[in-house]
Amino acid sequence: MKILKLDHKSATDVLAGSKTSTWRLYDDKDLSVNDDLELLDKVDPGDPQTWKVIGIAHVDSVVQKRLGEVQEADYQGHERYPSEDAMLDYFRRIYGQQVDLGTPIKIIRFTFIPKGKKRSSKDNSTTVDLSEVKLYADGGSRGNPGPSASGYAIMDMQGNIVVKNGIYLGVTTNNQAEYRALKKGLEEAQAMKIGQVHVYMDSLLVVNQMLGIFKVKNRDLWPVHTAIRELLPSFKRVTFTHIPRELNKVADEQVNITLDAQTKQ
Repeated sequence: MKILKLDHKSATDVLAGSKTSTWRLYDDKDLSVNDDLELLDKVDPGDPQTWKVIGIAHVDSVVQKRLGEVQEADYQGHERYPSEDAMLDYFRRIYGQQVDLGTPIKIIRFTFIPKGKKRSSKDNSTTVDLSEVKLYADGGSRGNPGPSASGYAIMDMQGNIVVKNGIYLGVTTNNQAEYRALKKGLEEAQAMKIGQVHVYMDSLLVVNQMLGIFKVKNRDLWPVHTAIRELLPSFKRVTFTHIPRELNKVADEQVNITLDAQTKQ
């Protein structure tokens, strides 16, 4: 199980029920919806013998955006910063002076289960009802081939974002990035145990190849196309729909956030 270490004040707030969200930069744990995290209270940061487990955090949603795009609603369940500069100062102390308003941040909301308490069915109420979702996926390459990233967003059928993410791929092609976005999004949906997925992409090539209308002539795409095909039987139903680029803004935004962050490093 993944472990999330908290300072004593944050741990106290979690136990009190006032903290139900954590913000993470450069998420080395790659946190996703439905992850269970063991929460550790670092009572005395300098003395690991005082550290203790306080319970489990079940991840309900993960949203990624730039620090400068944090809005009032994002503070729900999270401590506030008196100003934008104070927020930057805080994260720079932890992550380094390279942090700026364009740095991506993951806003992770969770349900807390105290140590010794059994999980009840209502603890998963935000995720267990997701039997059918929409998956928006996109990829981009600056140079084709060039620095590339994939982005995806999973939404409920009412259009509410459940999770969105961007993944830097290194140097590859636009088509590879599009396919990788689809694969990552389906893997996320699989981990969430979703039954039906309606895929929406602005790549006519990927959509028509997944539908079998176009043949996959580029051998470089064969492995990822095959890997996606092998994922499909784990769902009750997967549909593929081509949409205009302007209707795929959420996934496209994740691509650009990820590429912009990589450029600034």
